[in-house]
Amino acid sequence: MIHIFSRIILSLGAIISVVPLIWMVVTSLSANESTLNILNTLNSDFSINNYQVIKNKIPLLRYMYNSIVISFLTIIGTIISSSFVAYAFSILRWKSRDRVFMLIIFTMMLPLQVTMIPVFIINNQLGWLNTIYPLIVPAYLGGGAFNIFLFRQFFLNIPREIIDAAKMDGLSHLQIYYKIVLPMAKPVVTAVCILTFLFTWNDFMGPLIYLSDQIKGTLALGLMLFVGQYQTEWGQLMALSIIMILPVFLIFIAFQKHFISGLMFGGSKT
Repeated sequence: MIHIFSRIILSLGAIISVVPLIWMVVTSLSANESTLNILNTLNSDFSINNYQVIKNKIPLLRYMYNSIVISFLTIIGTIISSSFVAYAFSILRWKSRDRVFMLIIFTMMLPLQVTMIPVFIINNQLGWLNTIYPLIVPAYLGGGAFNIFLFRQFFLNIPREIIDAAKMDGLSHLQIYYKIVLPMAKPVVTAVCILTFLFTWNDFMGPLIYLSDQIKGTLALGLMLFVGQYQTEWGQLMALSIIMILPVFLIFIAFQKHFISGLMFGGSKT
């Protein structure tokens, strides 16, 4: 009885989660302007006109290219820097290591609004406004406390005998890092890649603050162009939203096993 009840609850939760996505797809294909009325939307004619309109309203391919470049460079920087820092907090042994790590974890509690203005002033003094540098350079300077935490927890599970054997073979810590430790961390690398891609691909605040030229915008900024003060083009907005979530959906479906295993490895220590 409990098993059947659990299935019913999970099925209802799945349906509730899928309904907004179905409404989004139907709205993007609807020719009816009253898209907030789901009955009118379902009864309207369907076409790909909304997808054709957004190509004329915004530089869609350019926005997509900018989003891909920023996401790719951010992923590379995050993987390199966060894994490198995590190696120092897990494999290397030095004084006050755990205390410094707890200090880094504490930074996760700081809201974005606290650091937004100081970071903006720094980027302004560096002359990086209206460039992609403020969006990608921070990824090369640590990679984020949560990503460091995931890598560190995985590295702590690596038997110490492997590291000692590598040292006896004459390998330096840098060689141990990129020849032994990092290749073993493929599940965590996959998880961090997906999480970083999700955050960067959907990031709206960063590009809004630092990118002033429209041609340098991202897909997330493109969504704002369809939301007016008095009127919102729901069909076109949903069409662009579908284009935005499609890569995320495909990537998650393709790598969901690695993603889940990476989170499990990163969240445990034997």
